[in-house]
Amino acid sequence: MTRRDIVIRYRKAVLGFGWAIFTPVVNMIVFTIVFNRVAKIQTDVPYPVFAYAGLLPWNLFSSSLKGAISSLVSNKNLVSKVYCPRELFPLSGILVAGVDFLVGGIVLVALMAYYQIAPTWVTLFLPVILLVQLMLTTGLGFMLAIANLYFRDVKYIFDVGLSLLMFATPVVYPVRDIGGIAGILIHANPLTPIIDGYRSVLLRGEMPDPVLFPIAAGISFTLCIIGWIVFHRAEYTFAENI
Repeated sequence: MTRRDIVIRYRKAVLGFGWAIFTPVVNMIVFTIVFNRVAKIQTDVPYPVFAYAGLLPWNLFSSSLKGAISSLVSNKNLVSKVYCPRELFPLSGILVAGVDFLVGGIVLVALMAYYQIAPTWVTLFLPVILLVQLMLTTGLGFMLAIANLYFRDVKYIFDVGLSLLMFATPVVYPVRDIGGIAGILIHANPLTPIIDGYRSVLLRGEMPDPVLFPIAAGISFTLCIIGWIVFHRAEYTFAENI
């Protein structure tokens, strides 16, 4: 199913998998001009690699949820007529985004080499951060897929909310520069220690935040379990709501 979704996604696309690289690179260039050149935001590593290290996991998060939220509706014939584990549909959308994430990682490695940022032993913690992010994404993906099946407006509300969430997450700016109520809200966002965790282990040679990251991991695990339970309890109603 994942292979089919990948083929459909890039079929007749001239760049093919190149879009997995092209999109975050263009965003990196735009944000470098706006935040680094115009707004003069200072970062502890060169801004292009700082921004890309945030955009890459953000794209994984957003693309995963975009794939999951429409997965049941777009596969309505299979959902209603063919017996198979229904959780495969949202999971397939997440896996497709995961492939893009791995392809886009090539650029991050190249940027680290260009700016002479060498990996350290802390980089071995990277799979843990990825696992925490995937748990968060999976739980939300299950619940959004169900919600969109019952109420088709959910997808449009989600698109707006996702745009707002990006700027409530330190994707292209350092979290330390935000204070006051805004800073409190941003630190309360479970994506904050996850996104910043990637930068810590890859660019700074440091472990993720010792307080916020375990909290984010606990929230992600809880949402994953809740999403799984809710999805399976609602599964028997899928066919009649397609």
